[in-house]
Formats: sequence, structure tokens, C-alpha cells
Amino acid sequence: MSEPAYKRILLKLSGEALMGKRDFGIDAEVLKTFANEVYKVWELGVQIGIVIGGGNIFRGVEAKAMGINKVSGDYMGMLATVINSMAFQNALEAHGIPTRLQTAIKMEQIAEPFIQRRAIRHLEKGRVVIFGSGTGNPYFTTDTAAVLRAIEIEAEVIIKGTRVDGVFDSDPEKNPKAIMFENVTYDKVIEHNLKVMDQTAFTLCKENNLPIKVFNINHKGNLLKLVNGEKMGTIIS
Repeated sequence: MSEPAYKRILLKLSGEALMGKRDFGIDAEVLKTFANEVYKVWELGVQIGIVIGGGNIFRGVEAKAMGINKVSGDYMGMLATVINSMAFQNALEAHGIPTRLQTAIKMEQIAEPFIQRRAIRHLEKGRVVIFGSGTGNPYFTTDTAAVLRAIEIEAEVIIKGTRVDGVFDSDPEKNPKAIMFENVTYDKVIEHNLKVMDQTAFTLCKENNLPIKVFNINHKGNLLKLVNGEKMGTIIS
């Protein structure tokens, strides 16, 4: 078997991806499927960090509609990411994968505080490290948190799993004629406001020369193929 294309990756998943066909919350079968996809990559010896959003449980727009201020709403969203992280941690451990959950907000009873050197050491020992509660600060998305953690753990690439096959010039779920990019620059993404990650995240990637690969995680085997170097999705660099 050939060597994987990457030794250390940061996988970014949206909270919505965990919903499956539900209107909110976590679909148990989707959770198991995603954990199995990660297991196949972990078996290769790839070091894996994971950041999961919280939009399946709570979103800032919901907070605004309820009259909750922005800062409180963002903290509520961070707690939602921890719920998803704990669920995914358990799903991974059911596959026999050793894991650690680190959070940017201290909650010692359920997770370690984020410490860069400790996170890297866990990865070197073959543990999958899940990073919860975003950056720990309001006004920053989990996309930005994913990029920040990827830089801190010295990941070679950010792999973003989505519901579509890559980055398009318009929403492919609304426009059947949308054109997918195989390669696109950070500048073009920022200039055309392509909806993949927020602009803070892209700027961080650009400044640190960190590539992003966007692919459809709902197709079984795609994550393994991507890590093995097969051409798929969109590369942003």
C-alpha cells in the first residue's frame, strides 16, 4: 500500500452534517458513518485533529431572534460544539480509536484545556484530538477555530467535509448549472465571496500558506481517497 499523501490533517465538519435528514440534533447513523470514515484514515497512521461546528444544536441567528445578545449567543454556540465533540469522541472510541477532547473554555470534568504542545503529543501517540468550543472567544466562527488549530498543530492541510462535491461559483443545491472549481486561490475566494469558510479563516490560511481541500464527506470512502492523494473536490491554495 502506498504512503498517504498527508501525515497530519485537520478535519473540519459542520454541525449540520451530523443532522443527516433530521431537522436538528444528531443522527446516530451519520455519526457512526463519519466515525468509520475517520477510522479508515487513522488506520493508515495519519495524525488527525477534528473541529466540529454546532449549528445542528444552536446558531447565532437563533440567539438574535430570541433577543439574546451576540456575545452570549456565541458562547451558547461554543457549548453546542462541545456536545457534538463529545458525541463524536464516543463514536470514534466505539471503533477502538484512542481520543482526546480539548476545549478552549475550561471544563475539566469532561475535557482537557487546549494546550498546543499536549495536543501535538497526543497526535504523535496516535490519538485523534477533537477541539471543542471554537477559539473560546465570541465573534469567531468554528471555521476560524479550525484554521487556528490547524496552524497550531502544524497540520499539512485542512480538509473540509461538506454536503457538495467542492467549491462552486454558486450554490449547487439551488443552481444545477453551478460550475465547480478544481483549484482556486485564496484571493479569488475572498474577492468573489465564495461561501466555503468566512473571510477571517481564509485570511489566516493565506498568511500561513495552509491549503484547504473541500470535498463531499457523505460519499463513503471519499475521505480515505483524498488522504491517499486521489484527485477530488476543490483545492484552495
